[in-house]
Amino acid sequence: MFVKIFTDGAARGNPEGPGGYGTVLQYVDTKGQLHEKEYSAGYKKTTNNRMELMAVITGLEALNRPCEVEVISDSKYVTDAFNQHWIEGWLKRNWKNSAKEPVKNIDLWKRLLKAKEPHQVTFTWVKGHAGHPENERCDTLATTAADGDNLLDDVVGQVVS
Repeated sequence: MFVKIFTDGAARGNPEGPGGYGTVLQYVDTKGQLHEKEYSAGYKKTTNNRMELMAVITGLEALNRPCEVEVISDSKYVTDAFNQHWIEGWLKRNWKNSAKEPVKNIDLWKRLLKAKEPHQVTFTWVKGHAGHPENERCDTLATTAADGDNLLDDVVGQVVS
């Protein structure tokens, strides 16, 4: 099954303000019918990059069988990590960047890699706020979640190690 996952993250007062993510999953079944599902959540204190990662993680974790996946994001942080092979370097250097400093958001990068494992995933960058319908929808989901009530705690390290 081929699935498109559109993602966006948002943070108010980045870094360390309220934030949220928006994710839209799309696939076309064998009868040509488009199926779509949306996800979003808001957090009390977070960063834009953490929300960009959570949007991708949520989409991948929603899949219940191995799929061919295209992740479409306006985050160079996410897309370049895979397309420019930063991830491979971080893993070779035991989660250190090229400046030999610890990679930020290791907890979420590890969770993303685990969620990505059963799938064939490609990453496509799109320009944000440029009228791309699904990207705009994800932006609305992310900002609405960031501005909402009942925000979650973003506790670094509580996810997957």
